[in-house]
Amino acid sequence: MPAQPPCEPTATPTPPALAPRIAEALATCDPVAKCAAVRAAARDRTAGRLTEIGHCRVPGRPGRPDRPPLRPPREMARRSRGRAGRVALLHAVAHIELNAVDLALDLIARFADPEAAGVMLPDAFFDDWMAVADDEARHFMMVSGRLAALEAAYGDLPAHDGLWQAAEATTGDLLARLAVVPLVFEARGLDVTPGMIRTLEADGDNESAAILRVIYQDEIGHVAAGHRWFLAVAAMRGVDPVATWQSLVRTHVPRAVKPPFNTPARDQAGLSREYYLPLVAPGIDPSSQAPPI
Repeated sequence: MPAQPPCEPTATPTPPALAPRIAEALATCDPVAKCAAVRAAARDRTAGRLTEIGHCRVPGRPGRPDRPPLRPPREMARRSRGRAGRVALLHAVAHIELNAVDLALDLIARFADPEAAGVMLPDAFFDDWMAVADDEARHFMMVSGRLAALEAAYGDLPAHDGLWQAAEATTGDLLARLAVVPLVFEARGLDVTPGMIRTLEADGDNESAAILRVIYQDEIGHVAAGHRWFLAVAAMRGVDPVATWQSLVRTHVPRAVKPPFNTPARDQAGLSREYYLPLVAPGIDPSSQAPPI
């Protein structure tokens, strides 16, 4: 009998990892395909099919469709009332939600590398931001569906790139990203969304208002996640959270904190007044309150 060849060791298959899946979704240009990829990744993570975090090459900018055209915020037209005004408002919300998808994805992919994060982040960090990305993808699809019911679509109107431009300034600092995105921009959403809901209800568009109510409640949880992880990373670095947040905001978005504030919603998310009231510009009443829903 001829001699048998020696057995080759069986290679252990590399388990699928979260960060490469997220980077792929981040680079996807079609918003619907991007949101579908995010929601599938969230399901796989929850089901235990993406247990590894992994590392990846992070796209310099997220994939975006050819439309809408992006313009500076100062060139955006003021919204009117009636159907055109509702479409413009919902289009702006859809653009914000798509940006929020990309920002959550970038947070996962960029800071999966401990060297980039500056700390070793636990799996719970990635679970939380995967859940946030899933929420934002669901929000985008809800608003897109409502635009379709109004015979409109995302991309029909211009939009601005201010959110992503501000985020680009924090790509090298996890603590700065957490300070700016959830604790300034998303917190600002808590201030302004009740007014948008009232505007829609006054126009008789209860369907759109109901979608914004869902978004509003979810965003409280997103701000809470941002605050929780800002505190955790600040503790890992041994820095004072309030003073550090104020310093980072003054550096990156110095004029972004302004009243009126939705204090009850901010308090519910853990973002107490000691953080933001000292940043209100002189001459502006910091106690001005946004009417709640």
